[in-house]
Amino acid sequence: MAWGRERAENPAPTESSFAFGEKSFPFTFVSALGNIVTVCTANICRSPMAAALLQHALAAQPEPLRSVQVISAGVAARNGELVSENSVLALKKVGLDLAGHRSRALTQRMLDEALAVICMTESHRAMIEVQADPVPKHLYLFREFLPGAADREIGDPYGGPIRTYEAARDEMVESIPALVAHLKTLVGPKRV
Repeated sequence: MAWGRERAENPAPTESSFAFGEKSFPFTFVSALGNIVTVCTANICRSPMAAALLQHALAAQPEPLRSVQVISAGVAARNGELVSENSVLALKKVGLDLAGHRSRALTQRMLDEALAVICMTESHRAMIEVQADPVPKHLYLFREFLPGAADREIGDPYGGPIRTYEAARDEMVESIPALVAHLKTLVGPKRV
């Protein structure tokens, strides 16, 4: 079942649910430009860290990027799960608080309202390309815009030691300047 096709026995009144029929959490704010959605598997490690780091970086940008909300979701997430303890610790070390995050499943509505969808791996992007209807126009990897031959994927630290989470965090931090530079092209003046 693709995103956007609701289960007849359990339809969601306000937005489509992920392929496994889980109810989705509505998000409360969508900027005029749309949200940026960071995506991983379960939405308890990588994508919440990526969303917090990117939101922090965008806060230092001029408008309109400063006002864009960054949210996160998972292609196989169960709504309401606690963020992993090591994700909280890895971000606490750089001054960001992730403790209040709860997981949520990716929905077609999130994709439809997104300025950009930023995935952690090619498998996440492929799942979206296969299941979304329509596929988001701006669907990228978090590390896609790094110059050179850098690894484009951010591995899953789930269940690993804190240093694995810190390494994932550091890969995200390394990627943010190039990612923000690309996002500026999405919100800048239209070229004729």
